[in-house]
Amino acid sequence: MKTTRARRRVTVVDNSHVARRIGDRIREARTRAELTQADVARGRYTAAYISALERGLAKPSMAALTFLSERLGVAITDLVAEEPPAAARLEADLLLAAGDAQRALDAYETLLDRAGSDRRQRAELLRGRAEALCRLGKGREAIRPASEAAELFSGLGHPADAAMARYWLAYAQYQDDNPAEARGILVELLADDRRGIAVAPDFRFRLLAALGNVEAWDGQPDRAIAYMEEARALTGSASVRQRAAFLSGLALQYRRVGDLEASLRAGQEALGLYGASDTERDEASLEINLGLVFLQMGNLDRSQAHLDRARALAEACGDERLAADVIEADAQLALARGDEERAHRLASSTLDRLATGASFLAGVGAHLTLARVARRRGLRSAAEDSYRSAADLLEAHHAVSRRRDVLGEWAGMLTELGDLAAANALYAEALGRGTGVRSAER
Repeated sequence: MKTTRARRRVTVVDNSHVARRIGDRIREARTRAELTQADVARGRYTAAYISALERGLAKPSMAALTFLSERLGVAITDLVAEEPPAAARLEADLLLAAGDAQRALDAYETLLDRAGSDRRQRAELLRGRAEALCRLGKGREAIRPASEAAELFSGLGHPADAAMARYWLAYAQYQDDNPAEARGILVELLADDRRGIAVAPDFRFRLLAALGNVEAWDGQPDRAIAYMEEARALTGSASVRQRAAFLSGLALQYRRVGDLEASLRAGQEALGLYGASDTERDEASLEINLGLVFLQMGNLDRSQAHLDRARALAEACGDERLAADVIEADAQLALARGDEERAHRLASSTLDRLATGASFLAGVGAHLTLARVARRRGLRSAAEDSYRSAADLLEAHHAVSRRRDVLGEWAGMLTELGDLAAANALYAEALGRGTGVRSAER
């Protein structure tokens, strides 16, 4: 009698991709924590076992995941989740690097809500949030996340990351009209950089440019020039932004089709290139400030040369915010040359760009130029309207000392016209004792 043996169909599930994904997360977390495989294994496993996990040759047990989570300082879910936290943050970083600060800010805030207990991840997200806020001109809101990020990085023993967080803290203080605090932070960072702290290839340039901006803001043109000229000697001229934009789009496309490793590779390369192109942006900003400082010193030809260079860099970057800043500075220069018509046209063009990304400071400068043109032409009503617009814009951004200067200039005009009562009311407003005046001449 023939016996028929029933055959059981066995389905083999290939989990190798899961093992590789978890291994990539373990390696990423270990590298971020600056640990060797032996450091991670110490006390329980061998370095060879950790190596096998990272290469996807072995899949960790729950006990191993718990041990690795504690040793590496990350949540278990971060090691096993379908999409790595780094991929989600990469998208926010790319948005920020590409100039889309508002969408980047929204992404950082969403990620912060689910960051969990990973202090490193929280610090990185807070630093990104602070940078996005600064790029949106919201310095006051950026102070807290920048400060917390700096403290977290310092507590984790990552001085270079803490230094970059403090750079954005200084930037936020500068935007919040606190040049003394910004200067103090930047001077300390510059001293650390000169002692050899490795933050980023262009970090010294950024510090010097920022110090130049702070000194220019604070009415110290000689010190501003010294910092700016030192920064200018560190700049290059190559444009890499188009390649960065291409790789950024490629990274996002890879992510959409599920190839997260390719997305991370392309994204990290794009971020490196965006970092290089940020130097172009910073150089353009530096040239604008040099142009304005030389304008204050009465050297109009040198001012023009710097603004021409700034315009070329802004065009190469395709940065509308920088372009508006150049136009506003050109308006000031045109007025200094006595070309009231050109100054009026350029200042009006700057105000038209406020809705498409121009900075509030460019708007303030444009209003002041229009006020000065009207003042030269004897148009008191128009001048007062422009002074008030400048003062209101500064008040909305908490720029107390600059607002005081605008009100003082306006009061000076009224004093020259013999309207001492109105002038005194403005001086009182500048000192916080009144609400100012509106001219009766309409």
